[in-house]
Amino acid sequence: METSIDISHFLAGAVLALSFVLLYQARLFALFNAFAMQSIALAMAVGWQAYSQGASHLYITAALALVMKGMLIPGALRWVVVKMGIHRQIDPVVSVNLTLLLGVFLVILSIMVVFPVAKMEGGIAREDLAFALSIILLGMLMMITRRNAIGQVIGFMSLENGLILAATGAKGMPLVVEISVAFSVLIAFFVFGVFIFRIREHFDTIDVDALSEMRGDAE
Repeated sequence: METSIDISHFLAGAVLALSFVLLYQARLFALFNAFAMQSIALAMAVGWQAYSQGASHLYITAALALVMKGMLIPGALRWVVVKMGIHRQIDPVVSVNLTLLLGVFLVILSIMVVFPVAKMEGGIAREDLAFALSIILLGMLMMITRRNAIGQVIGFMSLENGLILAATGAKGMPLVVEISVAFSVLIAFFVFGVFIFRIREHFDTIDVDALSEMRGDAE
């Protein structure tokens, strides 16, 4: 039992560590690679939960995370960048060092919030919940601190990784809920993809600051 919990914490910690790797990246392809690695770590964490809980339906969730978010979506985003000739440098709103410092603060905040109230009572261990909340907050931070729309999309999907990690840690989670979460990621990806294509077609850029300036000029 103790070994099972340790492995669960290790895998959840790996997903969290890769959230910081996402925050550090300054180029799109490196960002895609880091997101693929995070999603693979998520698939391993969910697969371990399936084994330790004896919940075979969680293997489906792990497979969806591995195939869709670990392989298909990063590959599709690479194709979008190459096809559209998008600028591959990511322009942050604040410096990388400040972003990482804010990320550390959010992890500490998650621990301070979760540990006093969460207990291991047949559900999510408080450590796992703290990991998941940290990943969610770091995903939000990435969405806020990136000018590039694709970088913001990756932040959104990283946030969803945190939600999936939290949800699959709860024993007895219905399969239909997990499938709906997976499809929400897929639908969001296609919506963002169409949105980015339309922006590029009309404005020849996906930098959100440049788009704001264009809106100001139009007014």
